[in-house]
Amino acid sequence: MSLVLDPAAQDLLFREARTANTFTDEPVTDEQVQAIYDLVKYGPTAFNQSPLRITLVRSPEARERLVQHMAEGNRPKTAAAPLVAILSADNEFHEELPQLFPHFPQAKDAFFSERPVREGAATLNAALQAAYFIVGVRAAGLAAGPMTGLDFEGVRKEFLDDDHTPLMVVNIGRPGPDAWFPRSPRLSYEQVVTTV
Repeated sequence: MSLVLDPAAQDLLFREARTANTFTDEPVTDEQVQAIYDLVKYGPTAFNQSPLRITLVRSPEARERLVQHMAEGNRPKTAAAPLVAILSADNEFHEELPQLFPHFPQAKDAFFSERPVREGAATLNAALQAAYFIVGVRAAGLAAGPMTGLDFEGVRKEFLDDDHTPLMVVNIGRPGPDAWFPRSPRLSYEQVVTTV
């Protein structure tokens, strides 16, 4: 094979992994979430920016508030998942660039002084980090159920502020026995790759 990653790890992260719709009751610990973050924080982003913010919804009261903002079909699984995370983009990420991009600390003002530019960069790079986060959940032996069927403005008002843009909600846990829908088709290499 052309890949150096062990085939079992390839299966865990990609081939056998799917979006989970149900979970067991086994809790997801803060230590597991920290281990996931400590792995995926190394994924590449432009200017090493790190706009992803993760809000863990643990208390029953917060869970109830979140469920009200989910699309109807997503409410039962969000209510029952062992852990739910709101992934958002911090539109003020540029304040950390002098620390994160020390060889060019002027990038903060040279490229990101205008709010619309920051919002675009934050959304793109936090979405990259969200994808890394989902793969990191799989690397921890857990399953992720990412969802964008929600009232984004309602979630922002309920849990975030004007400087944060919600991207998705992710249910996290050990997959239940009926967690998976059948695998949907994927496009072939020939349909996707063009050589010029």
